[in-house]
Amino acid sequence: MQIPGNKKIYFASDQHLGAPTMEASLPREKKFVTWLDEVKHDAAAIFILGDLFDFWFEYKTVVPKGFVRVLGKLAEIRDSGIPIYFFVGNHDLWMNDYFETELNIPVYHDNVGFTFNGKQFLIGHGDGKGPGDMGYKRMKKVFTNPFSKWLFRWVHPDLGVRLAQYLSVKNKLISGDADVTFLGEDKEWLIQYSKRKLKSKHYDYLIFGHRHLPMVVKVGEHSSYVNLGDWITYFTYGVFDGNSFELLKYEQ
Repeated sequence: MQIPGNKKIYFASDQHLGAPTMEASLPREKKFVTWLDEVKHDAAAIFILGDLFDFWFEYKTVVPKGFVRVLGKLAEIRDSGIPIYFFVGNHDLWMNDYFETELNIPVYHDNVGFTFNGKQFLIGHGDGKGPGDMGYKRMKKVFTNPFSKWLFRWVHPDLGVRLAQYLSVKNKLISGDADVTFLGEDKEWLIQYSKRKLKSKHYDYLIFGHRHLPMVVKVGEHSSYVNLGDWITYFTYGVFDGNSFELLKYEQ
């Protein structure tokens, strides 16, 4: 993609809408919708890097109740011709084709490489990447197993969604104590993952969510690892103007 001189590409992740309750997350949803309303005026594309929802499961004919403001805004922006790309996170990994069929927004379940104005990007949510976190990696295999999804689909949505939301908050999967502190490059799994990826291919920017802590870290002479932060504590987002990348805080 070649970005016109007056356009930008925007990146955001980890809104966790619906947590800890629908009522409590409503102000954050409204704030994110306001941000979308502002960036649409000069956006060449918008990337949402996962965990837009704190829980999402698509039954064949049912999707979770709520989120009409953000879904309506995404539909409006996409209908205007602006591309939107969605990467599933660990909280909305049970997303299938609803965004694609209803909103015309492609959904990705793993990292994807993009080229913007000659710059190489690797983009994804970031969960389960790099060394360590073996407990989550095993759990993800169970959650994404077709048989597990088939079993959960037989649970009535009123029970299944409520149970999943409860467990998400109960187990503090939104944000843990480690999310507030930079652990050092040798303990930051996504930094280690980024460095490993650079051994096989050059990327100017490796952009992820999941970690919740906003950061830009040099991982090569001409390469940077970026974590976008979240829309719970930091309200940060990334912007690429065709030449350089910035991590900014949304002030409203």
